[in-house]
Amino acid sequence: MSTGLIILLVVIVALVVVAALVTLLIGHRSGGGPGLKRRFGPEYERTVAAHDGDKRAAERELNERVERHGALRERPLSREERDRYTARWASVQEHFVESPRQAVAEADQLLGEVAQVRGYPEGGRCDEQLAALSVHHADHVDGYRRVHRMARAAGAGGTGTGTEEMRSALVGAHELFDELTGVGGGASTSGRHRAA
Repeated sequence: MSTGLIILLVVIVALVVVAALVTLLIGHRSGGGPGLKRRFGPEYERTVAAHDGDKRAAERELNERVERHGALRERPLSREERDRYTARWASVQEHFVESPRQAVAEADQLLGEVAQVRGYPEGGRCDEQLAALSVHHADHVDGYRRVHRMARAAGAGGTGTGTEEMRSALVGAHELFDELTGVGGGASTSGRHRAA
């Protein structure tokens, strides 16, 4: 072989290796695909649906959430705070029998407050709070999202939500409440709930 041909082969092999490394690094840095699907669970599918099936756009959004909120460390609740919030949640459940719409509004307010106390963005910026919660509590954030949507609709005079739909949303929101307060037994009261 001539020296020129050997140099050309070395350059081609080097370019292929560099291209493979760049592809690997971009794929690793974006955290897309199976890693995001595993981390976000049902929230991954909801986000893909919100982007009309465009997985790349959904993964871009989820990666942005991780970049903005992934380093958030939840502030632990004191026993007194946990007991106070648990008593308030019990009151929400009692109110549901007599006034489901009021109970949903109370649950929305309580979840926003607990999340804020734990270190998430304030409840007045609900979309940002939901985005942050989805990074750390992806399996249960949808219940809160549904409760918030129903509370907002009821506040605007909407009456289209049935009692069973409100009950289902409240049950889903209760799962997030248990995680945020550590009442559910398996939830941590500080730190993240999902591995990166």
